[in-house]
Amino acid sequence: MSRPDELPVPQPADELPVPQPATGGRAFALPGTLAQRWNALAVAACGATVLVLGYRHRWTNDDALIYTRTVRQILAGNGPVYNVGERVETSTGTLWQWLLAAGSALPGVDDPLRLAVVLGLPLTVAGFLLALDGTRRMIRLRRPAGALLPAGVLVLLPLCATWDYATSGLETGLSFCYLGGCWWLLVRARATTGPPATGGPALYATVFAFGLGPLVRPDLTLVGAVFLAALWLMRRPALRTTLCWAVTALALPLAYEIFRAGYYGVLVPLPAIAKEASGTQWGYGWGYLLNTLDPYVLWVPLGLLAAFGVRELVRRAFGRSARTARTARAADAALVAAPLVAGVLSALFVVKVGGDFMHGRMVLPALFLVLLPAFLLPYGRAAAAVVSAVGVWSLVCLVTLRPPYESPDDGRIIFDSHTVYQRALGATHPVSRHAHTAPPRDFTKVARRAVREGGHTLVLRLPGDAGFPLVPMAAHVRAPVAGAEARLGLAGAMLPLDGLVVDLLGLGNPLGAHTEPVAHTKAGHEKPLDRAWIVAELTAPGSPVPHGVDPRRVRAARHALTCGPVPELLAS
Repeated sequence: MSRPDELPVPQPADELPVPQPATGGRAFALPGTLAQRWNALAVAACGATVLVLGYRHRWTNDDALIYTRTVRQILAGNGPVYNVGERVETSTGTLWQWLLAAGSALPGVDDPLRLAVVLGLPLTVAGFLLALDGTRRMIRLRRPAGALLPAGVLVLLPLCATWDYATSGLETGLSFCYLGGCWWLLVRARATTGPPATGGPALYATVFAFGLGPLVRPDLTLVGAVFLAALWLMRRPALRTTLCWAVTALALPLAYEIFRAGYYGVLVPLPAIAKEASGTQWGYGWGYLLNTLDPYVLWVPLGLLAAFGVRELVRRAFGRSARTARTARAADAALVAAPLVAGVLSALFVVKVGGDFMHGRMVLPALFLVLLPAFLLPYGRAAAAVVSAVGVWSLVCLVTLRPPYESPDDGRIIFDSHTVYQRALGATHPVSRHAHTAPPRDFTKVARRAVREGGHTLVLRLPGDAGFPLVPMAAHVRAPVAGAEARLGLAGAMLPLDGLVVDLLGLGNPLGAHTEPVAHTKAGHEKPLDRAWIVAELTAPGSPVPHGVDPRRVRAARHALTCGPVPELLAS
């Protein structure tokens, strides 16, 4: 007879083990240890694939140079600005900017652009590994043993866009790491039993991590909010705990927002104003989405996985799992729904604002999110059939499917930016600042001459690329040299830190950012700044006006710079 202390302890209803049907048929009859080794190998192989393909496609673009000039200004003691004396925020990814600044302060790091590649690729791999392990843990909540098959992850691995933006020098690698990390933390929170009060520091660390979304990228605010809502639905904390969660999640973003308001005088980075991030351009955005989906025939794997998901929902709704405790079912539903809802909202936001001009870049986070619950599938006949079909598509995509170099069919130009920079720079892997500034392009040649001669001049890019004349600047302009260019990053890399970079597209120019859009051929390039404003602001009255610039518009601009809201805007 058992002693009283050996009797089984009753478990809460939500924690009672519930028999689960095998997904898609009989489970793969592998011994436990062998199944674990298989699963570990599958996860490692997917991570290694991202690492190898991302490394083979390593590169950086002009937008990465925008980040690194600000980083160099920070390290020089001039603050997080693009030009000395101008309170302008050009970096969209706040955490990425400061991460690069911290890394560049280490001994031996002399090129922040190379560091952006060195950090971006491991962060991308970490994001995929966290996502895979999160999905593995989610499956283990229902099935404690068995082999797992890579499924949803096979949709992302063969995409050129995934390889390209594993590096590029942009914040995409950090975004992947944030998304994968949030998923891993959410699954971990679901697996942790007990009331919210017993969650301790780990649960508050999860809430804090979810709140970092707006600092990774402003559009990831939606993702963080959805994951926080899912965590609340899973744990159902009391009002006091809910308020503590809100304070924890908002602490750092709100603190930085206060700093941004005081330091820059605006509530969002300047590129958000220049790109009209609050605007609506559904037609262009839909064309951008199709530019990502169509070249890879992504409708095929997404349709197969969606059909499999619907089948599993029906099976669970009418199977034995329907007798699971109601609160447990609600928590599981919140867990699976979080990345799906976040992914759909992310895609809708990208479509709403009109997309981007870089192929696939802005759609990748949404794809990553909606595929998270299906990154791995437990072995079964139906699952094996779906994975086999997706695997065939994946192999075809890997070998043959490539994005077009340029896609103007939807009314906007969308580029395969990786190929564009390879051709323009004549380099297979342009990963350094030197790789961007060394090629003898028109602007770089004239800018190099202006810096060398030291004549207090402006390198002005004329409309229609009609030339790059050197224009004498007025005495009140403190910068030793200035450059007015449409490639903000290149100009910032060519000119010294005390030089003045005038952005012709508004991303780093307050006057240009606050004008009305006049062009719609390329996302983010809708606000070309009239050269008359530049000549009026930086040259002395009576100075000769460069050929190609209307003298009458220069006179009108000089007058506008002295009255009304324009001087107040520039002074602020």
